[in-house]
Amino acid sequence: MTHPPATRALLASALSVTALLATAGCSIDDEPRPRWFSASPPASGASPAVEQPSGSGAALTEAQARAALVTEADLGEPWTPSRGARTWRDGLLKASTQDQDCQRLLDVLYTEEPFGTPKGPQATSALDDGDTDAQLRYRVAAHPPADVDRTLDWMKSLPGRCGEFTATTTRGGVQGVEVRNLPLPPVGDARQALRVMLAGETEEGELTYLTMDLAAVRVGEEAITLTNAGLDEVYAEVTQQTAQLGTQRLTEIRKQGRAQI
Repeated sequence: MTHPPATRALLASALSVTALLATAGCSIDDEPRPRWFSASPPASGASPAVEQPSGSGAALTEAQARAALVTEADLGEPWTPSRGARTWRDGLLKASTQDQDCQRLLDVLYTEEPFGTPKGPQATSALDDGDTDAQLRYRVAAHPPADVDRTLDWMKSLPGRCGEFTATTTRGGVQGVEVRNLPLPPVGDARQALRVMLAGETEEGELTYLTMDLAAVRVGEEAITLTNAGLDEVYAEVTQQTAQLGTQRLTEIRKQGRAQI
């Protein structure tokens, strides 16, 4: 494939991916429901001020953090334990852009750690969707509540700060990036979620379209971090219902205090 000069290539790619985003970026509400989904979807207009009690203020043990995970047993088919990171992680998420906040977002999407290194016990589950090849990663970890709340406020600002921008991958590909707010049910003490869409093309000229949900919920001294991403269908309802189920489970386990499991 013959490439034009860098400046012309950047402009042409940015225009093409912008058009692709406009064509492929359908409404979250219009997405078909996954097969396992049966509960009523959360109301997008629910007030974020509604909070659930977070139970004991004591930090969880590592065993309790593991018990608070959402796993394939909860989601059912077609979800199975992950077989390893998808190749699109390095190919599309290792990218750079000029704006500091947008760059921080790209870094968070790659590391899947919006709150940085956990300060205490943690546990993680990783799942693959056998139908769509989506990957879901779910983490429960201890973080200072004030730090978590600051990060959630930053996430909330991103659709305004980084609504649309371009990023260049380590391989020189140009991605058009769109950032939207993703409503969550009113669970936990604080919460925020984003839907990020990256559109571009391979060196062979094939179009790529990656959708990645990033959701986070604070429950007392712990934080839930959830990513749900893939190159095919990525169901917002999976992200929303997993966050809801996980928060309810973590809240119940916190009520046990520091009792050993």
